[in-house]
Amino acid sequence: MDSSRAFVKNVKRIIVKVGTAVVTRTDGRLAIGRLGALFEQLQELNSQGYEVILVTSGAVGVGRQRLRYRKLLNSSFSDLQKPQVELNGKACAAVGQSGLMALYDSLFSQLDVASSQLLVTDNDFKDPEFRNQLCSTVNTLLSLKVIPVFNENDAVSTRKAPYEDSSGIFWDNDSLAALLALESKADLLVLLSDVEGLYNGPPSDSKSELIDTYIKEKHDETITFGDKSRVGRGGMQAKVKAASCAATQIPVVITSGFTRDSILKVLQGKKVGTLFPTESMLKEIVVSTKDISSRDMAVSARDCSRRLQSISSEERKKILLDVADALEANEAKIRAENEADVAVAQEAGYEKALISRLTLKPGKISSLAKSIRVLANMDDPIGQILKRTEVADELVLEKKSSPLGVLLIVFESRPDALVQIASLAIRSGNGLLLKGGKEAMRSNAILHKVITGAIPASVGEGLIGLVTSRDEIADLLKLDDVIDLVIPRGSNKLVSQIKASTKIPVLGHADGICHVYIDKSADMSMAKKIVLDAKIDYPAACNAMETLLVHKSLLKSAGIKDIIFELESKGVVIFGGRTASKELSIPKAESFHHEYSSMACTIEFVDDVNAAIDHIHRYGSAHTDCIVTSDDEVADIFLKQVDSAAVFHNASTRFSDGARFGLGAEVGISTGRIHARGPVGVEGLLTTRWILKGNGQVVNSDEGIVYTHKILPL
Repeated sequence: MDSSRAFVKNVKRIIVKVGTAVVTRTDGRLAIGRLGALFEQLQELNSQGYEVILVTSGAVGVGRQRLRYRKLLNSSFSDLQKPQVELNGKACAAVGQSGLMALYDSLFSQLDVASSQLLVTDNDFKDPEFRNQLCSTVNTLLSLKVIPVFNENDAVSTRKAPYEDSSGIFWDNDSLAALLALESKADLLVLLSDVEGLYNGPPSDSKSELIDTYIKEKHDETITFGDKSRVGRGGMQAKVKAASCAATQIPVVITSGFTRDSILKVLQGKKVGTLFPTESMLKEIVVSTKDISSRDMAVSARDCSRRLQSISSEERKKILLDVADALEANEAKIRAENEADVAVAQEAGYEKALISRLTLKPGKISSLAKSIRVLANMDDPIGQILKRTEVADELVLEKKSSPLGVLLIVFESRPDALVQIASLAIRSGNGLLLKGGKEAMRSNAILHKVITGAIPASVGEGLIGLVTSRDEIADLLKLDDVIDLVIPRGSNKLVSQIKASTKIPVLGHADGICHVYIDKSADMSMAKKIVLDAKIDYPAACNAMETLLVHKSLLKSAGIKDIIFELESKGVVIFGGRTASKELSIPKAESFHHEYSSMACTIEFVDDVNAAIDHIHRYGSAHTDCIVTSDDEVADIFLKQVDSAAVFHNASTRFSDGARFGLGAEVGISTGRIHARGPVGVEGLLTTRWILKGNGQVVNSDEGIVYTHKILPL
């Protein structure tokens, strides 16, 4: 028995709803064989002591078939030449109900089971006395082992168009079944369909996958429904709506009415169809499967990464090109989901800096696709021979580049980071687990779907897993045996929490406190361009300038006044250090170690380049720092002594970016000193391994072997 279906042990009263698509064949005639198999299951349940209630559709379809036949018999040849008027649905229902129940009674009688017919309308349920009497009658029938058979009485329904009008207490037989399940306090509702259950896309699409457990928060926004039922008025969308309603109190399973023993398998606890659990069940399911699902996701990413490594370089290149094409082809869908995320964030009152990072601006998808194509056309980084050594005669040692394995990336706000990271993982042959911020939930979901949809089955979509629950992160951080590197991209708090919570190596930076230092010999026109770009081009970026340091000799200069004026005129709020706040009459900064990530910055005056370097080392974050100067000697001092991941001379800090460095994309920026530093591209996601090729050599205490350790050409 599957752990998620353990609830069936306590089921006694079950409601089974069978739709028109199951009751009838494609030609509209009754599916006698299918109904016979269904009734055999109901008989077995009845004999085992279950209380069974059947809700059926199909009366209108059966009646229409019969009336068309009668009309054909009573029509002249000239009548048949005239346009045929659609038969009245209520008349079809009246004729079909008696015929359908006659068949049901006959089938049940053959199995020695008693049945009863109950026809209801939505108006009946408006009367509390009717509800009480209905429950009393049903309880009496069930106590006598009689199977009540319910159907909506379309023949006398007051709705004008019973197949279209969705008003009323219930609107079709799916919702009638849900209502009866709640009224009769059933333990389980089974909705039989013409497909195996609920899929995340049209069942006819080979890429659609069956959802075994429906979780509204996870699946509601990602399901694409196909066409409605070929007959009847509902389809899967109606079943999901009815199931969601009933699942507020009782579990529901949508499964196939075409498969033999499907109901019996549900009650045996087998994982068939789609389960709609109650809220209390959902908590138990999450608790019981959380550890397994986290590990399974990581193991799947590792397995898929090994398959990715085994294919040719050209095949890996094609995957990236397909991803780029898929992003551009689905740009409208991606933008729509992103706009929904942005609207929710704005309504929730998130900071402008976060909303800026969250927004996929016009042209961003094309820019990302272009970066992926650049990455695809780079030399294959996997299996590159970095060093060849002759260890001894006919014994050659090679040092080769190799993927790290499985990466866990935790990032906040920026959905474009998902695309960059995923493309780098594919290029470097790594498996990937992604956890984005809840504010980008829709954007991340559609981007993940588009990207994994471009990965061939020979590799597997499990190569890139999307973690949807914050709780799963804690479990994943424990998996140091299957996850090889964690890269957090976000706030200082996020990075610090992750470093304190795992034994897995962590690569990343906590802050982006970037400096621009204007030396006394600087070209002030150049300095103005660099400062404005570093602050205003993208204030929310981690490579934006947060502190402007200025040589003290420029305090009264027109050039500095002009730069400050331009910053303020662009909307930048300027805070000052001790000297600057006093001399410029501006608010004092609370701290030099502060990342604004918005249209604000700090300015301070320093004695010289050495003082600037000391300030950067004391208050900076070792991310990216820049000097603007015409003095090459001063520039050389700055470039050699500033101990940051990226140090620039006469260039904006905004250049500190994987794509701008020609890395194709970046997985993040590392301010650490181990393994990778600065913008981390493909090379930062690789390690090395040793390949030794011999001819039967053995160590044997080093007797009889002469070590040459000769460096060989690559």
